[in-house]
Amino acid sequence: MTLAIETNELTRFFGDFCAVGGLNLRVETGKFYGFLGPNGAGKSTTIKMLTGLLAPTRGTISILGEDTADADKARRVKRRIGVVPEELALFDNLTAEEYLTFVGHMYELPKETICQRCRELLEIMNLNNEHKKLTLEYSHGMKKKLTLAAALIPNPDLIFLDEPFEGVDAVSSRVLRETLKRCVKRGATVFLTSHVLEIVEKLCTDVGIIAEGKLVYQGIMDEIRRSGSLEEQFLKAVGSDHLERQTLSWLEE
Repeated sequence: MTLAIETNELTRFFGDFCAVGGLNLRVETGKFYGFLGPNGAGKSTTIKMLTGLLAPTRGTISILGEDTADADKARRVKRRIGVVPEELALFDNLTAEEYLTFVGHMYELPKETICQRCRELLEIMNLNNEHKKLTLEYSHGMKKKLTLAAALIPNPDLIFLDEPFEGVDAVSSRVLRETLKRCVKRGATVFLTSHVLEIVEKLCTDVGIIAEGKLVYQGIMDEIRRSGSLEEQFLKAVGSDHLERQTLSWLEE
C-alpha cells in the first residue's frame, strides 16, 4: 500500500487556539478521499498545511512519499499537485486563456502542451466562449471552474479541492464530477472537502471526519453504505445529540 498523504500528530495553533490537533491522516494513492467536518472544524487549515501554504506548529507531513519539511522535496512535490483553494485568487486583468498559460509556465510545461491543455480545459469547463472576458468579470461559479482548470493543467498526481462545487450550477457540477472521476481512474488521488454530503457519498471511496481539530472517524465509503448513510455516520461522529434539543420557542407554541 502506497500513501499519497500521511501525517503524524499534525498540529496547528493560532495563538492559544488549537485549530488542528494531533491529526494522523492516511490517504492511499488512487483514492477519492472526502474530508468532512462542521464549519470551523479545521478542514481548510489542514489543506493549507498539506499544500505548503501554512506551516504546522508541530507534526510531520509526507506528500507522495516526500517529507515536505525538506525544502527541495517540497518543491518537487508542488510540481505534482493541483489545488483549488477555499479563497479563489485569480489575476483580475487576465483572460482565462492567459491565466491558464501563466499557470502552465509556472509548472514549466512545454509551450505545445500548454496550448493543447488550455484549449481542452476551456472547452470542457464551458469557458471557451468567454475568451475575451477578464476574470474580473467572471461570476463565482466561472471562477471556480477556471481555478479547477488551473489545478488540472499539470496533470497532477494529487488534487486538493476545498469546496469545489460551491456556487457551481448543476450542469457544470456534473462536468466537474465526471472529470474528477476520470482523474482517479487514471491513478490520481483526490482530496476533497465539501459540505454537500450527497456529492461526497456519490464520488468518494474513502472518508475522514474532523471535529474540533481532531480526526474522529476514518473509513471506507462502501462500509458506510452497508451500515446506513454518510449523513448518519457524520452526525454520529461529530456528536449530534444536542440537535434534537434545539428548536425555536415560537415553533413549539
